[in-house]
Amino acid sequence: MSQSHPMLHLLCGKIASGKSTLAAQLAAQDATVLLAEDAWLHGLYADQMSSPADYVRCSASLRSVMAPHVAALLEAGVSVVLDFPANTVATRAWMRDLLTQTGAAHQLHLLDVSDDTCLARLRRRNAAGNHAFAATEAQFHQFTRHFAPPTPQEGFDVVVHSHTE
Repeated sequence: MSQSHPMLHLLCGKIASGKSTLAAQLAAQDATVLLAEDAWLHGLYADQMSSPADYVRCSASLRSVMAPHVAALLEAGVSVVLDFPANTVATRAWMRDLLTQTGAAHQLHLLDVSDDTCLARLRRRNAAGNHAFAATEAQFHQFTRHFAPPTPQEGFDVVVHSHTE
């Protein structure tokens, strides 16, 4: 059963900030589909991803294929949890295009988590070995340098989630 007002949930947070955990919680709602970038990238490009540049290339390819799929789901009245990191202005512009195209309601969930907490979680996640990708601490720092929280000028409905451990 579809919803009359679908919601697009977007997630912004550093590596190991809890985006996928929150995404799973949001996706537990009725008529809601979870689309997780890590799962798709691993399934399609695992053998092609060994550097941050590979991630950028593969994720851009994935976004180009996913855009019409996400739009179709929203237009059909299905809410979508887009577990793709909304961590840069450019990525959020792609997400903004989806919203403009579909007219869907949205929430951009900003996970406000310290680097120390993210790194501790990353170490535990890597030790457990149950994540599609085991980012190194160096990769965490490299990606974090490009992290840009959303600004009011971008026009998103931001919901802040602050976490401490």
